[in-house]
Amino acid sequence: MRIYDGSPRQDWEEVLRAIGAFADRERLKELLFLELEDGFLLQGLALPIGGADSDSFGVLTKRTYELLDEQVAQLMEEAPAARAGGPEQKPHAEIENYMEQALRVIGAWIDEAKARDVFFFEQEGSFVLRLLHATAGGAVGHQLAEFTKPEIVAMIEAAPYRRGSDTSPEAAPTPAPETAAAEATGETSE
Repeated sequence: MRIYDGSPRQDWEEVLRAIGAFADRERLKELLFLELEDGFLLQGLALPIGGADSDSFGVLTKRTYELLDEQVAQLMEEAPAARAGGPEQKPHAEIENYMEQALRVIGAWIDEAKARDVFFFEQEGSFVLRLLHATAGGAVGHQLAEFTKPEIVAMIEAAPYRRGSDTSPEAAPTPAPETAAAEATGETSE
């Protein structure tokens, strides 16, 4: 991932948060996310926006978006203004902006893992990720991680304490995902 203008580092937390807000606006579920050379591919199922008399009302349709770096940078610029205009969002189990919050905590986890070549899919609020890691010794391998919906909700609820924006007698720890590291056996590219 490239470093976006105004971003001090490769900030997966803010990039994925902006893409999650986009997914919420588009009413996308069952996400598929793939990092490309010059942006990202986002695919999901969406409930069409239409009146009750619409023939397609209630039918999920597959939507695919190629979000180029410039578009992602624009989403990141627009995100703070959109959040400032809305009601205060306290984390809870039935979050209206679930994708924004879920992708934000996943992005923070990726930042901590210092991974690249991100691919993930979401099903019913749970996520499976594949990340590429390169060690100082030159070894390259993929790591798989799974976050269940209850783990994601716990991470969302713990996020304000991890950022230090709220005080709590005991900061809630980030649940460790069920992970399996696997060395890449085929070609890998950045």
